[in-house]
Amino acid sequence: MSQPFPLQPLLDLTQNRMDDAARRLGELVASEQEGSRKLELLQNYRAEYESRFQETARNGISPDAWRNYSAFIGRIDEAIALQTANVANAHRQTAAGQHAWMAQRNKVKAFGTLQKRHETDEARKAARQDQRQSDEHAAKRFRDRDQDEAAGI
Repeated sequence: MSQPFPLQPLLDLTQNRMDDAARRLGELVASEQEGSRKLELLQNYRAEYESRFQETARNGISPDAWRNYSAFIGRIDEAIALQTANVANAHRQTAAGQHAWMAQRNKVKAFGTLQKRHETDEARKAARQDQRQSDEHAAKRFRDRDQDEAAGI
């Protein structure tokens, strides 16, 4: 009878950890994409607001309106800077998540290789056992036939 793979619990554990790392990586990628989308929206909004500001300034604008436009554009610039930092941080986290997933995948591959070697060894053992039994059966039949012939049957 073939022996079970002795490292199966570790293979299962690393497989679960790889699945968890893959799930986490998916979340990190989604978060990074969402952050990039928000950054793009802020940049587009700033460009539109800047365009409106310039159009209004060409047609004449009061000092209070000028200050309001400038202050609002400043706040949008702050939001863009903050979102740019968030996107950069999300990118770093995604890269770290990818490395973690790859490390777990490599462990699973290593245990998988060990499992295949174990299965190959077990198959060889089983084949040798089958051959031994077959040889013993053939030898027994040959002995029985010789004994039958010697007894004159």
